[in-house]
Amino acid sequence: MRTKSLVGVLSVNQKGFGFVATADGGADIYIAPDDLRGAMNGDKVKVRLVGNYRGRREGYIVEVLERATEIFVGTLNKVGNKVFVTPDDKRIGQRIILPKFHEKFSGNTKVVVKITAWEPLRGQVIEVLGKENAPGVEIRGILRSHGVEEDFPPEVQAEAVRIEFKPSQQEIAKRIDRRNLKIVTIDGEDAKDLDDGVFAEEKDGEFFLGVYIADVSYYVRPKTFLDREAFERGTSIYPVDRVVPMLPKELSNGICSLNAGVDRLAMACEMKINSAGRVVSYEIFPTVIHVFRRLSYTQVNKFLDGDRELADCAENLNALKKIHGLRKKIRAERGAIDFDLPEMKIILNAAGKPLEITKRVQTVAESIIEECMLLANETVAEHTLRKKIPSLYRVHELPTPEKVLTLNQLLAHFSLHIATSKRRDFEPRDFQKILSKVKGAPVEKVITSYALRTMQQARYSPENLGHFGLAAKFYTHFTSPIRRYPDLIVHRMLRASWEAPQKLSVLAKRLEEISKQSSARERRAIDIERETLDLKAVEYMQRFVGQNFDGVIESVTNFGFFVELDNGVDGLVRAAEIGGDYYAFVENEFALIGTRTGKSFHIGDGVRVKLTAANIKLRQLSFELISDVTNRDLIAKI
Repeated sequence: MRTKSLVGVLSVNQKGFGFVATADGGADIYIAPDDLRGAMNGDKVKVRLVGNYRGRREGYIVEVLERATEIFVGTLNKVGNKVFVTPDDKRIGQRIILPKFHEKFSGNTKVVVKITAWEPLRGQVIEVLGKENAPGVEIRGILRSHGVEEDFPPEVQAEAVRIEFKPSQQEIAKRIDRRNLKIVTIDGEDAKDLDDGVFAEEKDGEFFLGVYIADVSYYVRPKTFLDREAFERGTSIYPVDRVVPMLPKELSNGICSLNAGVDRLAMACEMKINSAGRVVSYEIFPTVIHVFRRLSYTQVNKFLDGDRELADCAENLNALKKIHGLRKKIRAERGAIDFDLPEMKIILNAAGKPLEITKRVQTVAESIIEECMLLANETVAEHTLRKKIPSLYRVHELPTPEKVLTLNQLLAHFSLHIATSKRRDFEPRDFQKILSKVKGAPVEKVITSYALRTMQQARYSPENLGHFGLAAKFYTHFTSPIRRYPDLIVHRMLRASWEAPQKLSVLAKRLEEISKQSSARERRAIDIERETLDLKAVEYMQRFVGQNFDGVIESVTNFGFFVELDNGVDGLVRAAEIGGDYYAFVENEFALIGTRTGKSFHIGDGVRVKLTAANIKLRQLSFELISDVTNRDLIAKI
C-alpha cells in the first residue's frame, strides 16, 4: 500500500532535525536530519509518512514546494581557493559556496547572500554589511535575515517628498474644527512619530474625552507606492538600537505626526462618559487640530505627584486621571487579564555597545494614555460592527483546553488551579484570579510568563471574534496608523463609509489578505526585536563571565533548565553538567529529577549559578549550577 503524503511547513531545530506542521489536524511529523533532503526552515514541503514511533508521526521530505526565503546572512570564509559563507542561522547545516566571488575581503566579514542553486547550496553576495562586531552590523544582519530593508525604494521616497508640508485650507474647511481645544500629546522623551492626542474635561461629575489620531489615510491612498510599501512592511519595527518605520520620515515624523504648534489633520473619536466610566454617546469624524503642548511621560508623572509645572494643562490632566481610574476599574470588573510583565530595556552608548540593562515598568502616565487608546479602539470597533462597515478587528481567541490543562499541571505544584467546566468556556477572570494570587510572590514572573504562553496569539481578522485578554466584545486597532497598517485600513474604511459608501464592498475584498499579511508582519517584527535584545543582552553579560548570580528556573527541558536572572536575561544549565546523579526530564512535573537521589529542579525554584560563557554568535548564556536556593518554602505562602 502506498504511504500517505501530506503538505505542511517545516520547522528545523538547531540540532538538525525538523518537524512538519500539517493542516490535517494530526501531530507534527518528525523529520530526521538525513531525511530533510535539502529542505530548510520555513519551507512549504511535501512529506511522506513512514511510521509512528511512541505516538510520534515520522516521515521524510519528498519535495520542496515553496522556499521560505532565498536570502541568507552569514560570514565570509575561505579555504584554499574556495570562498563560502557560513550562515548565521544555525538551523542551516551547510555552507553556501560562492563560485563567482573574486573580490578581496578580510576574514569575519558579514554579507547578505542570494541563493542561486539549492543542492548543493550556491549563491552570490548581494550586500556587504561590514566586519563582524562593528557597530550596527549584527543588527543589520538580523534585519536582512528577516527580509527587512531600512531604506525606502526610490518611487516610494519620491511620492513622500511630494506630499504637502502643511494641510491645505481647502481640506481644513471641509472638517469639523477642533483647533480651539487644548489637546496634548503624551509620549516618551525620544518619540518622533506622534500618533495620538487627547483632551478631557469634567463637568457635573461626567466627562468629555476626545482622542485624536493622525489622519494617515488622507495622505496614503490606495494603489499608491506609499500604500504598497506600507502593506509590505505592515508595521514599524523597533530593534534595540534604531527604528525601521512603516512610512518615510516625511510622513511619520512630518505631516502625519501630531507635532505641537502646527495644524494637523486627524480622525476624532469623541466620547461622553458618565460618572461610572461608561460611554453614553460618541462621535467619530475627520477633524483638524492644533496640539497645545507636547508632554512627556516624565512631565505628566511629576504633575500627578504634585509638581505644578503643567498648570496650563491641569484641567485636562486631572480629568484624564479620573477617567483612567474609572476605566481600569471597569476592565478589572470584566476580568481583563493584566499580565504586568516588566520589559527588559538595554541602554546603549553612541557606538551601540550595551551599558546597562534595566526593567521598564509602566508608569501612571503611560497607563492613562493606554486606557484612552483602549477605549477609543473599543468604541470604533463597536461602531463599525453596528453600522455594518467592513473593517479589521484585533482578535484574541480563547486558549485551547489542551494548553489550559498543561498550565493547570504546572499550577498544581503551587496548589493553584484554573477552574474548568463543561458548562461554560474559559473566562478571562479565571486567569486574572490566578495572577492576583501570585502577585508579589517569588514565582510571580514564572507563572505569569507561563500563563501568557497559554494564550492564543492575537491577530487581525475581518470578523469580530472579541478579545479574550482584554475581556472585550469589540476591539480593533485605530490609534496608531503611522506605525501599523491595520490602523490605516480601519481609518480608510471609516473614510469610505462617509465619502463613498459604494466603494466599501470593493475595499472589503482585500481585508482577508490584509489581515494575514499584517499578522505575519507583526510576528516578524516581534522576532526581530527579541533577537536584537538577546544579542545585546549577551554582549552586555560577557563582562560578567565567571561571576555568580541568583536566579529562578523559568523552563525545563530534556537537556537542562533555563535560569532567569533578576535583570531579565536567561541562560542554560545543562543537565549533563549538574553532577552527582543522572537527571531525567519528567514532563508533567516540569522538572529534572535525579534517578538515584530523587533530587529535583522544578520551574519556579531558585538557584545560584555561575556564568561560564556568553556566546554572541548563538546569542546564548551558559550557566554552571552552584547551589539550590529553592523558593518552595515561600511558595507555600501564596
